[in-house]
Amino acid sequence: MKILFATSEAAPFIKSGGLGDVAGALPPALAEIPGNEVCVVLPYYGTIKNSTQFDIEYVTSFYMPLGWRSTYVGVFKSVVKTKAKGRAKGKEIVYYFIDNEHYFCRGGKSPYGYEDDGERFAFFSKAVLEFLHHIDYTPEIIHCNDWQTGFVPLLLKALYGESERHRHIRTVYTIHNIEYQGKADGDFLGSVLGVDDSWRNGATFDGMINAMKSAIVLSDKITTVSRTYAHEIKYAYFAHDLDSILRENEYKTFGVVNGIDTKLFDPATDSTIPENYSTSDMSGKAKCKEELQKMLGLPVRPDVPVVSMVSRLVDHKGLELVEAVAHQLMELDIQLVVLGTGDKKYEDLFKFMDYAYADKMSANITFNAALANQIYAGSDFFLMPSKSEPCGLSQLISMRYGTVPIVRETGGLVDTVPPVNTETLEGNGFTFKTYNAHDMLGAVVRAVEFYHDGDKLERFRTKIMDYDSSWKKPAELYNGVYKELCGIIV
Repeated sequence: MKILFATSEAAPFIKSGGLGDVAGALPPALAEIPGNEVCVVLPYYGTIKNSTQFDIEYVTSFYMPLGWRSTYVGVFKSVVKTKAKGRAKGKEIVYYFIDNEHYFCRGGKSPYGYEDDGERFAFFSKAVLEFLHHIDYTPEIIHCNDWQTGFVPLLLKALYGESERHRHIRTVYTIHNIEYQGKADGDFLGSVLGVDDSWRNGATFDGMINAMKSAIVLSDKITTVSRTYAHEIKYAYFAHDLDSILRENEYKTFGVVNGIDTKLFDPATDSTIPENYSTSDMSGKAKCKEELQKMLGLPVRPDVPVVSMVSRLVDHKGLELVEAVAHQLMELDIQLVVLGTGDKKYEDLFKFMDYAYADKMSANITFNAALANQIYAGSDFFLMPSKSEPCGLSQLISMRYGTVPIVRETGGLVDTVPPVNTETLEGNGFTFKTYNAHDMLGAVVRAVEFYHDGDKLERFRTKIMDYDSSWKKPAELYNGVYKELCGIIV
């Protein structure tokens, strides 16, 4: 099958969050499946264009109508080979870049956050379809991701339905985070998208043009990044108002739990951590903990558990729970390490805790990928008390490094971290169900108690490191979705 993966970000070219990780790892996993030809298309941001680390070449350019405008579209590409096992040859993936300096060369590092984001990604969504007239590649599937490509199914049906090159294309739309939906005023339909009013009902929600609602209604298949999230978003608490639309389209919704790049996140080979280790020799983990404590100015104490958080510091990550019991947490015999940026109130909270509990708390209000890996490797427990979590990657990474997750039972967290039975060691971590600060505190207390049962802790660490968090199974599930849409017997 020919699969075009349309995304607003993809590692290693640009990444601002989990979508970049998924778009960097899922297409190579799909390409490894025999019979697949996978391409990725994303905007040609200034940060990519001005980088010297990528080998990118010009393909073509043309002008495209966007509402009443005639807009320049440049097409560039980079050919990347997947990493193969043993003597096998890697598969080639072509990454296409849609160029328009007005829309994508803004000077900032973030790909988002501009007043005209709606127009920028409407341009990108249409260019994804239009550039197929100018390259030697006609996909059977376009896999769209989040609101930034949410207009692709609408534009495909409204403007390209009669095109011989497009009429057989089927669309898959993945919801990575339903909170961000891509809303615009009503005149956006005609003035920017160039679509007539007969499509207004499918594209409008609550009086506004809504990219995500449009994709939910008009795509051929909807996927979410975990099984539980596919169920949760049918309810108002999780759906950010789109619950009724999702219930109407439940028949075409399917949940697939994300994976991680297990070659990138591997304590046996990770060059960013002080000492490598594996399930056959875990001695390096103790060294990683010692070096982390030294680096962050914490007392070097092997007898005290290090509990860490690597997170965006925002409400839905459950930080209000941490705030509510901050002092009780610090009364426990633990060391707390936090890495991330976000809302000022949470940045200030952790800075104050760092000041008030200097020998027990380290607040690192920044983001540094190498430091994140050092924290994963040097910690004993990883706290993730999310209010909602479509999938979550951090709990998967922490398990990969033998760091036991403490999570709330929601979204992908409940799919990947079943609660541990401390007698049989079944399960993957410590959990709490109700979104309640003291329930979270209770889970931390249980984890601390377990820490002091050294033999069981070591056996449990090696067990969770063997958890299969690779992209192999998710890629096979997505491939099954594509085959179903293409009428291929599975």
